[in-house]
Amino acid sequence: MNSITISVSFLPHIDPEASLAFYRDVLGFEVRKDVGYEDMRWITVGPAGQPDTSIVLTPPAVDPGISDDERRTILELMAKGSYAGIVLTADDVDAAFAEIEAKGADVVQEPIDQPYGVRDCAFRDPAGNFVRINQAVA
Repeated sequence: MNSITISVSFLPHIDPEASLAFYRDVLGFEVRKDVGYEDMRWITVGPAGQPDTSIVLTPPAVDPGISDDERRTILELMAKGSYAGIVLTADDVDAAFAEIEAKGADVVQEPIDQPYGVRDCAFRDPAGNFVRINQAVA
């Protein structure tokens, strides 16, 4: 069977500068592309040393096929923090948590051992996206 990998994921942003600051300055991701068109901006970021894995921070609901009602629903879900999310992995989740918390990130969950075999913590990015960080437990 052909090998399939994850290349790009998309997360919406409502403030490109705030999202850029979170992913670049708080999480330490590299900025790979920063593309603007009219009043919209797409920012591609990714972990250092992993050039084949990226996150595109994108304006929400810009698809011309989305109705105004759908657009409002997406923005409401984003405001609640229940629209989009991503799971990351750290070698030491406690150290990652301490560093990210010290930089002012919005903490959702401090590091805990989960019954499904990982130790993890969680934050929200400036757009409300859920960012969970896992560490495998021995």
